[in-house]
Amino acid sequence: MGSEATAARRGRPDKREAILRAASRVFGREGYARATVDAIAAEAGVSKKTIYNHFEDKAELFRTAAIEGVRDVSERISVLVDRHLSKILDLQTDLTDFAVDRAEAILDAPDEHTAFSRTIRAEVTSLPRPVIDEWLREGPLRSQREIAAKFRAMADRGLLALDDADKAAEHYTLLSFTPISDRTFFGALPIGGDEVAALAAEGVRMFLRLYGAQSPNRGE
Repeated sequence: MGSEATAARRGRPDKREAILRAASRVFGREGYARATVDAIAAEAGVSKKTIYNHFEDKAELFRTAAIEGVRDVSERISVLVDRHLSKILDLQTDLTDFAVDRAEAILDAPDEHTAFSRTIRAEVTSLPRPVIDEWLREGPLRSQREIAAKFRAMADRGLLALDDADKAAEHYTLLSFTPISDRTFFGALPIGGDEVAALAAEGVRMFLRLYGAQSPNRGE
């Protein structure tokens, strides 16, 4: 694309954001293969030419919408990681509060994001591997790295007993978030706050049986 396209990418951020939001909705509804630039243009209320002023093709639009959407959620989770896992007052309470707030941050994300995430999971085998790798790196894996770093600090303080913080972070997510995600089909079905809290609390109790410094499974 020429200098006019470059200038368009640098300007009119409101129009670019409108296109990305529309793309997320259309990709979330239709999937990657069935979604068309015409449908995205109609959803955004712009011309196809305007879309091509900002994005080279449908593939670039998909990648950008996917990465920017998951990055926004990851940044919200980063705030929660620092809020709940930096200064531990009561380990079980703090881990549970984080699990609840993280689940709500993901499930309460804009509908287009959760629908888009379901599309990515459903069509993962047909999407370009570099896009999937980048999406994982900017999304789930980023959060796992940040949680693992906090777990290492907790282990240094004697709050957790673990050899592999990355594996512990994976287990924490499997126990405290995956049951909530599965129950809602990743945000497609509603779930009450009490049920989220109960599932998160049960997951944290199981996690601490595995990794708590005073876990009965450690014979202490």
